[in-house]
Amino acid sequence: MQKKLLVIEDDEAIRDLLTYALRNEGYYVAGAGTGKSGLRMLEQFEPDVLLLDVMLPDISGFDICREVSEKYAMPILMLTARTDMVDKLIGLELGADDYVTKPFELREVTARIKALLRRKEKAEHRKGNVREQLVDGVELDKKGYAVYKDGKEIKLKPKEFELLLLFYEYPGRVFSREEIVDRVWEMDYDGDLRTVDVHVQRIRKKLDIALIETVFGIGYRMGERGVG
Repeated sequence: MQKKLLVIEDDEAIRDLLTYALRNEGYYVAGAGTGKSGLRMLEQFEPDVLLLDVMLPDISGFDICREVSEKYAMPILMLTARTDMVDKLIGLELGADDYVTKPFELREVTARIKALLRRKEKAEHRKGNVREQLVDGVELDKKGYAVYKDGKEIKLKPKEFELLLLFYEYPGRVFSREEIVDRVWEMDYDGDLRTVDVHVQRIRKKLDIALIETVFGIGYRMGERGVG
């Protein structure tokens, strides 16, 4: 089935370039020039991946990222002209899965989209419902890519789940940020390693429990009982 992409970008030249190039890659692509029109289109179009500009004329891309992440499980690729890592980390904290900085190579954009889609498809196609206990009240379904707290499913994005799974499968082992990137990120990652910190924080916030322990100066680990 043809995958659908939505590009919310106010720069018409960039939006048209992305639309044209991604259609040539075989995707069904729709575009919007404002945040409001993009949100309306998102509900009707139901894209598989959202490409979202940070600087929009009416609504901040950060606000849209937060709203979409709270309602949908779709991957979000942020498009930013800013080189400030703080802005990129804010996007990740609000639910973005990845980002590219303008000016960007079209090959890089398509590679990142493909990586996001692979993770999304892997999560959707796995079937399991065999739950293993992390700590009291928190269960993990490895095949189903799902986490449950007090019987209720907690929505984790694929990369968040794989990060949690890494710690779960090696209790007590300390992983450096570099090791985590090598194991969890599928493609070569040349961004700031603080991205790992952001994903850990997102997992902690969603589960509302200290499962992952910070080992200062080194990285992270999950304790023998998942306490930290």
